[in-house]
Amino acid sequence: MIADRLLQWYDRHHRDLPWRVSPPMAARGERPDPYRVWLSEVMLQQTTVQAVKAYFALFTERWPTVVDLARAGTEDVMKAWAGLGYYARARNLKKCAEAVAFEHGGVFPDSEEGLKALPGIGDYTAAAIAAIAFDRPSAVLDGNVERVISRLHAVEAPLPAAKPQMRALVAALTPAGRPGDFAQAMMDLGATICTPRRPACALCPLRDDCRVLGRDDPELYPRKAAKKEKPVRRGAAFVAEDETGAIYLRKRGESGLLGGMTEVPGTGWTARMDGETDPVAAPFPADWAACGTVTHVFTHFELRLSVYRAAVPRAAANGDGWWQARGTLDGEALPTVMKKAIRQALPDVFQKGKFS
Repeated sequence: MIADRLLQWYDRHHRDLPWRVSPPMAARGERPDPYRVWLSEVMLQQTTVQAVKAYFALFTERWPTVVDLARAGTEDVMKAWAGLGYYARARNLKKCAEAVAFEHGGVFPDSEEGLKALPGIGDYTAAAIAAIAFDRPSAVLDGNVERVISRLHAVEAPLPAAKPQMRALVAALTPAGRPGDFAQAMMDLGATICTPRRPACALCPLRDDCRVLGRDDPELYPRKAAKKEKPVRRGAAFVAEDETGAIYLRKRGESGLLGGMTEVPGTGWTARMDGETDPVAAPFPADWAACGTVTHVFTHFELRLSVYRAAVPRAAANGDGWWQARGTLDGEALPTVMKKAIRQALPDVFQKGKFS
């Protein structure tokens, strides 16, 4: 059986990840912690394993249990999340922790339906937690699994339309025994062997079952619908520096993209070519100097920010923000796009390569 061969491969070649109970650990009687499984799955959405490791270590050190996280200040959680991106995840993370801690007695529901009733948990995350934390035979379908299953079964329908078919194929393969390990084995196979480019087909434990291998180029799978060009939005960011070198910051509204995060003052983001991207839109009068433009790509659009810098006496700032010392900026909930804007104006503030 495919599942048997895959699990045998996983027992020998599994990745050692800080949130995972590996086969040797399971053999010693260790069981997955639903909190750590949930936390890792939320962090891993649209983010690489390598990028998540440091954040996972930080969160589990500061908040070892879901109750600890539920009792944490929202601002502290947002600051700890800063740089990981997709900030709605952080807001939902806090809401979900509160729901588990205060409505479920600190215990995660052990079914997909129960998990999906929690804030921020959708089909994929519910299936992953149910399988990995509670050994439910759930069909787990992430990007790595999509790639494996599309090649294994030569799925011709393009994504995202092919997802229901792929989910059904994964469900048919998922064994009643060790479904959590099976899900993680599929993920590991996609991450290490059945890779997007130059898959190591000769090393694949499922090569004899693969319908694409020998018939077509595996790199052509999964099929994908033609990408639409991302729309462009424009805006301006204003980096004010006082006589001590502190930077003027403010907090974004709780709703919308980057809600609740910290920012330098700026304009709204508009698709209009005549958007307000000049000093006329500055939050307070100053001798604003143009510093160039930064570009940041979000899921659904590309943002181009015109950046301006000015030396502003502390008493002259009459907005709703605060002055933050340079040396403490790393402790603020600054999303990557705002760090880019600050570095564009003040190249010495953030070290190059610290964020993308």
